Amino acid sequence: MARSAVCSDKILENEFGQPIGWPVRIDLPRPRPDHRRLQGHWGYLEPLTPDHAPALFQAFLPNPAGFTYMPNGPYTEPAEFQRFIDASAQSRDPLFYAICTPDGTPLGHATFLRIDPAQGVIEVGFIHYGPALQRTALATETMYLMMAHVFDDLGYRRYEWKCDALNAPSRRAAKRLGFTFEGIFRQATTYKGRNRDTAWFSILDREWPAAKAEFTRWLAPSNFDADGSQLSPLAIAAAS
Repeated sequence: MARSAVCSDKILENEFGQPIGWPVRIDLPRPRPDHRRLQGHWGYLEPLTPDHAPALFQAFLPNPAGFTYMPNGPYTEPAEFQRFIDASAQSRDPLFYAICTPDGTPLGHATFLRIDPAQGVIEVGFIHYGPALQRTALATETMYLMMAHVFDDLGYRRYEWKCDALNAPSRRAAKRLGFTFEGIFRQATTYKGRNRDTAWFSILDREWPAAKAEFTRWLAPSNFDADGSQLSPLAIAAAS
């Protein structure tokens, strides 16, 4: 495990009396994600393969609106969706994972992308949950497992979340998961013939230990009743 960069509120100055940033306290570059299986209590993530396509097609089919803010879809034909999954399974950036229940049923996918080992920065994206995955413990655990891999296993400095600024559910999710809102990049990109203002969020290595402790508390089976409902909410304080 890499050492986390710990900074205080004290401002550093150089020999010219100018304020400067704190030194990087980890070795760069960091390793690239090795596409390992990420095992949790409520389910697991595994590398996306073409075999996941039929189940994912069925998982996404009831909610075509779930593709509104995605660069692809919606899909009405299994063959078309299969082609998307075939290509995605070969991609290394974005690096796709299938999100599976304990019995191996895939209900969604998520990726690491814009992977920058030289700077120790990585983004989570292409997050698409079928209706059966939304608002479940596995939905939150998926994001925890990916963060833990980035910070604990790979030792990255910064983990990013970006979304269409108009995508209110995605913005709420980022804040709930402990990401700090950094601002909006106007007309940052285009997709589906539309301009996209992009909302930026991040969590840093020095913020991860507190977030991890809260994820661990919330995800414990003792925090859920017999029906799978949470007994207390997730409460991760984002940086001000």
